[in-house]
This record gives sequence, structure tokens and C-alpha cells, in this order.
Amino acid sequence: MTLHLVKLCVGAHTIEDLAHWQAGRLAEARRKGGKAQLFHTTYQTPKRTEELLDGGCLFWVIKGVIQVRQRLLGFEEGTKEDGRRCCLLLLDPQLTPVRPTPRRAFQGWRYLSIEDAPPDLGSASDSQIASMPAKMRRELAELCLI
Repeated sequence: MTLHLVKLCVGAHTIEDLAHWQAGRLAEARRKGGKAQLFHTTYQTPKRTEELLDGGCLFWVIKGVIQVRQRLLGFEEGTKEDGRRCCLLLLDPQLTPVRPTPRRAFQGWRYLSIEDAPPDLGSASDSQIASMPAKMRRELAELCLI
């Protein structure tokens, strides 16, 4: 059964900020001649990796609202800059906007069931929402209007 992760996106104010930051990381990895794989580091390794790799995604909370998802491609052991061990969440570079869903702050990541995951903003009924400016979508979601 598919399972997802949800994580706070600290430092980004919009989906575009996240996309720009990730593109910069990939470009830097290519310049250094390293593996051009997009990843996010976290201290704790998920225990339910089989379910997560069965079509699971990382849903990003930006400014208190789940706004976008990325498909999880795998997990690797890594090392943070300070030398401590960590888990690398390997990510597909494709960012898919989802229906804005308010989410309170938390530390680390949380599992997100497939039933609780917000739907993508790709359907005809969501086309008006998808065409709104990011700030307007976030404000309407915070007011629980979308």
C-alpha cells in the first residue's frame, strides 16, 4: 500500500522558491562533477521504505500549507556537513502542485496516508486554483476557503 511523507520546507516562501533552490543544487552538483541526484537530508530514516517506494511522494509544507509534492525515488545513507550520519531522501526533480491544505508546524517528517494526501492541481475543477498567484492560493488555504 502506498504511503507518503510530509515535511516542512524551511526557507522557501513559494513553490517557485523551492524549484529555484533545487535547480541550483543540481547545477552545483554537475559543476563539481558529482552525482547530479536531487535529495533532501534528514536525520531519521523512515522504517516503512517499501510502502514509500510503492509510488510514494514527499509533500512539502510551505508557509503552513501543503502546496507541492515530489516523487520519492529511494533512500541512501549520507553524511551531513558536520560529519553526522543522515538519510538522503532521493527525489524526482518534477514538482507537482497540489490542492493547498493547511498543516501545523512539526519537526522532522511525518507519514501521510494516501487517503489524507491532497489531490494534484491538474483536474478541470482545479484549473482556476492552479492559475491563481501562489500568494492568493496560500491565503485562501489559510482561511480554509479552498
